[in-house]
Amino acid sequence: MTKSDLPQSADAPENKTPRQGIQVIARAASILRALENADDGLSLGQIAKRVDLPRSTVQRIVNALMDENMLVSASLNARVMLGPTILRLASNTNFDFSTFVRPHLEALAQSTGETVDLSMQRGNKMVFVDQIASSHRLSALSAVGEGFLMHSCANGKAALSLMSNAEIEALFTKGLAKDTKNTITDVNKLMLEIEAVRGNYIAIDNDEHTDGISAVGTAFKDPKGIIFAVSVPVPTVRFVRDKEHIIESLVVFRERMMAVLNR
Repeated sequence: MTKSDLPQSADAPENKTPRQGIQVIARAASILRALENADDGLSLGQIAKRVDLPRSTVQRIVNALMDENMLVSASLNARVMLGPTILRLASNTNFDFSTFVRPHLEALAQSTGETVDLSMQRGNKMVFVDQIASSHRLSALSAVGEGFLMHSCANGKAALSLMSNAEIEALFTKGLAKDTKNTITDVNKLMLEIEAVRGNYIAIDNDEHTDGISAVGTAFKDPKGIIFAVSVPVPTVRFVRDKEHIIESLVVFRERMMAVLNR
């Protein structure tokens, strides 16, 4: 299929107001997102259904995107897919996820009054890449660049919840190391906890990595598919008192992050 094979619509206005132009951009973005994981492409009708727009509007925008090679023909059965221009733009981006997420980390730190850590998955560890330190005299701090085994920390368990069971088992073929008396060292027990995290996206570390330090964490993937996690580590004596508020703050943080990432 080529652009000329698509039926032409006569309802496109000759001149657009600034507001109409913004609306067209938003609609084009929604069409591109609809095609993001459509490996075999989508028909105009399928796109229209996914983005809740009239087929004629979708057709007009698709034609324009094909002119720019942002969309190309996927097959002979009237499907389109993401084109080389999109791939080229993506490969040349200097998007830094750590910089992007920092204002959200700062808001979470202000809400909880506690240390907030950003970490990323590397093998069977979570490596800390950014941190906002608590102002409390008694606080939990980890050095940027330090790595924690995933099964014994809140950020690690949250990250594991985004992986398949087979991927998790492959990470721990040599067993689960014991950091404290509370560390989960039974794979079956760990899998049960990971399943629970998949239900609410919040993981908890009860003195499992370091005696006297507890934490809550949540995880998500950046636009490149890399797993990042955010955790709030707290001295256990204070965590017992403030646990519910910290969890509530982390839930709000996650909702805001997912809203931005899924736009």
